[in-house]
Amino acid sequence: MNLFKKLCQRHEQNNPIRIALIGAGKFGSMYLSQIPNCKGVHITSIIDLDLKKISENLLKIGWPKTQYQTTSIEKALKDGSTFISEDWEKIISHPSIEIIIECTGNPIAAVKHSIAAFENKKHVINVTVEADAVCGLMLAKKAELNGVTYSLAYGDQPALATELVDWAKTSGFQVIAA
Repeated sequence: MNLFKKLCQRHEQNNPIRIALIGAGKFGSMYLSQIPNCKGVHITSIIDLDLKKISENLLKIGWPKTQYQTTSIEKALKDGSTFISEDWEKIISHPSIEIIIECTGNPIAAVKHSIAAFENKKHVINVTVEADAVCGLMLAKKAELNGVTYSLAYGDQPALATELVDWAKTSGFQVIAA
């Protein structure tokens, strides 16, 4: 599977992956700083309880104000801009969103957001690893029951360890500890 090629295809077809990001702090901002360089991805909305923090962090990472001053998610979907909001429930339930990136850093909120996303048939990339450490198996099962994918963010230590274990098993090695 070539993810870059698939993203380029979505870009060429003007059908980007529509993503909502919950949590505009350190980890969310690190991801958002790369978005201008990612073809085939549209951050439709950014959700955080502190709207001022969203704007400040987007300004720090170089997003033009015109990109995130839209007045609704519907407008963002039409013109490729990004809607900022406090209302995570409204965004998660929006039928056009495909993926929720959960990076609040709050394990209780992360579990709540993930379950709501699954119930709304959204895939979840969980950056809040503490939520996965405690509830990961339950979250994976709930995602499976709803026909969606639950994943940790690539680059996080648990995700890298899981990938390495998978590689070792695929290569025929017996994993005795991880």
